[in-house]
Amino acid sequence: MLKMAYVDSMVRTATTLDVFNAIGDRRRRDILDCLARAPSERAVGELVSEVGLDQPTTSKHLRVLREVGLVNVRRAGRHRLYSLNAHAIKAVHDWTRTFERFWQHQLTKIKEHAETAHRADQQDTDPTKKGT
Repeated sequence: MLKMAYVDSMVRTATTLDVFNAIGDRRRRDILDCLARAPSERAVGELVSEVGLDQPTTSKHLRVLREVGLVNVRRAGRHRLYSLNAHAIKAVHDWTRTFERFWQHQLTKIKEHAETAHRADQQDTDPTKKGT
């Protein structure tokens, strides 16, 4: 019982106030991916088809993304057209670049390993190198 009281009293940042909370949801990241690949604005119906969610759920996630500034919306008659706000995404990108050195080091090690394995394969298949 005490544990439940503690959880209920924990302070959480509202999803609609924090970009990182907003992109923490896989479905919202899927919507952002769709908007990033789109050549132009997308209507809700197009996003529904592409992400595989129902219309109310898609609209709810778009509202969250709009409120944190990750997407722009424009009315066109009865439709709302959504597009990615690249400027807001850049702030997330800039922050994650802080950690690039950690995965870049791993990529360099993978590349070196692959090159070493490739050279070994080349020597194994090179008839002039056999028996030397």
